[in-house]
Amino acid sequence: MASGTQDRGHAGRDGLVQPVRWHIVEILKANGGATVAELAGELSMAQVSVRHHLDILIGEDLVEAAGVRRRDGAGRPSQLYVLTPGAVRLFPQRHGALARDVLAEMKALLPDDDLQQLLHRLAEKTSRRAPVTTAGQSVEERLDDVTAFLTAEGYAARWERSYDGYVVHACNCPHAGVAEHHPELCSMDQAMFQILLPGAVRLGSRVLDGSPQCTYVIPLSSANKAPED
Repeated sequence: MASGTQDRGHAGRDGLVQPVRWHIVEILKANGGATVAELAGELSMAQVSVRHHLDILIGEDLVEAAGVRRRDGAGRPSQLYVLTPGAVRLFPQRHGALARDVLAEMKALLPDDDLQQLLHRLAEKTSRRAPVTTAGQSVEERLDDVTAFLTAEGYAARWERSYDGYVVHACNCPHAGVAEHHPELCSMDQAMFQILLPGAVRLGSRVLDGSPQCTYVIPLSSANKAPED
C-alpha cells in the first residue's frame, strides 16, 4: 500500500475505526458496496490484506457479505461487501439538531397545555412497548422488567430497595443534547415512569442539572399498584 494511503482518511467517528478500515467504510458508503478486488484497487493493497480488514469489520458488525457481482457477464462472480445498518453510527447524524428545531417550532405554535398533553401522549406511547404486568408478578419482578425495558430505551436504569420502598435510578439521559434546550422532555420522562411504576416520585436531582442520575422513589404504599392501561 502506498504510504499516502496509509496516512490518509479518517480514524472513524469518535476514533472507532482504524484509518485503513475507515477508508474501506468510506468506499463502501460511497459506492453502495464493493468486491475485494475493487477495494484492493482503490486502496493499492494486496487482496489478502483487504480480506484481513474486512474480516475485522465483519466481526465488528460494520460490514457484511451481500451476494455476488459478475463483471460483464464473464469470469467467476466475486463476493460483494456492503455496510451493515449498524454502520450508520460511524457517520454524522443530525437527529439531535432536528429534534431541537422541531420542539422549538412546536413550542412556538402550541399553548403550554397542548404541548404538555402531546408529551404525555408520547410517554404513553413509549410505555405501551414495555412488558405488561403478569398475574402474580411480584413488585421486584416488575421492577426487573421495567428497568430492563428502560435500559433498552437508553436510560441505563437500575433499582434498589430502600427502607420505605424502592428507588429507581436512571443513570443516562437519552435526550442529552436536546433536553438542555427543552427541559419539557423531563416531564415526559416523569409521566412515563409514573405510568410504568404508579406512585413513582422523582427526586430533585436530574442528569439535566448535572447529577449523575435521575432518581425516582416508589413508596411501599404505591409499589403494589398495577400500571395504568
